[in-house]
Amino acid sequence: MVQFNDSFANSRIEILRRDEEEKLVQALAPQYGFEYINLKGYTINPEALGMCPEKKARAAKLVVFDMTHKSLSVAVQTPNNPVTLQLLEELQNDRRDLHVFMCSLGSLEHAWKRYADLIASNAEKRGVFDISSEDIINFSKLITKKDDVSAQMAKISTMNNSRRITETLELMLAGALGLRASDIHIEPEQNVIRMRYRLDGVLHDVFDIDRYIYERLMSRLKLLSGMTLNQKNEAQDGRFTFEVGEQEIDVRASIIPGASGESIVMRLLDAGVAGFTLDKIKLNTRLQEIMVNELKKPNGLIVTTGPTGSGKTTALYAFLRETHKEGVKIITIENPVEYKIEGIVQTQTSDEYTFSSGLRAILRQDPDVILIGEIRDREVAETALHAAQTGHLVFSTLHANNAAAAFPRLIDLGVDPRVLGTSINIILGQRLVRVLCEECKAAYPASPAEVQTIKQILDSHPGHIEVTEPLTLYKAVGCPVCRNTGYKGRLGIFEAIMMDEAVEEAVIRDPREHIILEAAAPQQIPTMLQDGMEKVITGVTSLDELERVIEIPLTTKLQAATTEPDDDTDAFLSHIVT
Repeated sequence: MVQFNDSFANSRIEILRRDEEEKLVQALAPQYGFEYINLKGYTINPEALGMCPEKKARAAKLVVFDMTHKSLSVAVQTPNNPVTLQLLEELQNDRRDLHVFMCSLGSLEHAWKRYADLIASNAEKRGVFDISSEDIINFSKLITKKDDVSAQMAKISTMNNSRRITETLELMLAGALGLRASDIHIEPEQNVIRMRYRLDGVLHDVFDIDRYIYERLMSRLKLLSGMTLNQKNEAQDGRFTFEVGEQEIDVRASIIPGASGESIVMRLLDAGVAGFTLDKIKLNTRLQEIMVNELKKPNGLIVTTGPTGSGKTTALYAFLRETHKEGVKIITIENPVEYKIEGIVQTQTSDEYTFSSGLRAILRQDPDVILIGEIRDREVAETALHAAQTGHLVFSTLHANNAAAAFPRLIDLGVDPRVLGTSINIILGQRLVRVLCEECKAAYPASPAEVQTIKQILDSHPGHIEVTEPLTLYKAVGCPVCRNTGYKGRLGIFEAIMMDEAVEEAVIRDPREHIILEAAAPQQIPTMLQDGMEKVITGVTSLDELERVIEIPLTTKLQAATTEPDDDTDAFLSHIVT
């Protein structure tokens, strides 16, 4: 049987109906004594649109679409409608002349859609997007786990489209705050658009967004973040602020183009990080003593290393706090400025003000302490090292897997290895591990293989930590307190290498990681793995979590697994080999 597709015919009928509607209004307008206008071919003035709230405009079947300092241009569907006449009278009280036009309902609907952009545009001008404290409180009462966010989204999906955009954005932001998410991800795929939260370093799917809302939501977020609205083929970065009561929450947004649409990541910047002190980042005892002394030095370079999201910026801000005293001038150059600190000159890179040019300019500002967001090329590296040699204490970050890897990384950038010894004070490596929830973590006896692995790692710990048997470890379970993740919060694990004669000689002679590690061994600083394993045996985190963020050498596992062969060992060995 032949089947006919009615969609084309229906669309043609709709076009004809709208054409007839326009012709009818065009014919009636002169009879009422008004000019006809089709707003679909007219650019709506956002400032004029804001003269009349959307709710009132829809009720009166009118729109204010243009304005000058002396007049307002208003389009109406039915001039003799009492509600319309009343609103026109209110608008005339603005002491502007009214120029009234007649238009079709379809024309009005086209103009009313601009209200969604107006909300975002106003927010962008203020630099703030308001979410009332009442909204946050109401959301907080409803959201105790990520499934609650998706349940609220299901309710929002029944609203009209203009309201759905606002509600979706508010829910997204409020849910992120309620669940303590560090990032919000919106990821379009061919058949679905996913919204995900990063909770304690791990991404979780939360809900799906339909494409209609996604496209309008992206426009709203671009406006809020100060991005170009019609640019969809290039990466863009921006930021915006929204208010929760008297607290301002900063959001850093990043968009990249993709095959199925633009992907956006929004990082919620925790203002509390700016107040972090050295004590709050929980360095191990040995490293705490070292850093207290290092931060008292008047010059030299201190570098933190690790992948994105490993807490490098938090550590640097804690260092800044230690040096932030009367009589000390501190200048930063960042991309972007993430956390604002009073009494510190913070600058942000741009196309013209790059890390290298900005750093040279900063050196002319007579600073005592300089923070460089990241060392990413030879010019920045050499300028930072020069600043460290000429009486400045310099902090920066570097993308390297560990502290020892930072030296060959700098040499790969083109830095003369002989300069490193006279410039660098200390290099730190770090990661973040999730902290077990105290309310629900479960104790279990460590297997023989696990005990041997832990002993292998901690035998050389400078603090001489004794691993006694039977050994009790802890694992994640999940409860309402931790949103059923088993973890609540994150904590840093650290290592460090100080510059001394042995390390300097190794860097110049043979800057391979294992050579540098051998040279630094007498410094008696725990490795990142040892620092993490100490937190495992004290019940702060789990063995699974430590393995998630840092590699436990396979040789260590194999040696441990073959020490006491039994059923548990076989299972453990099978697990790590596969």
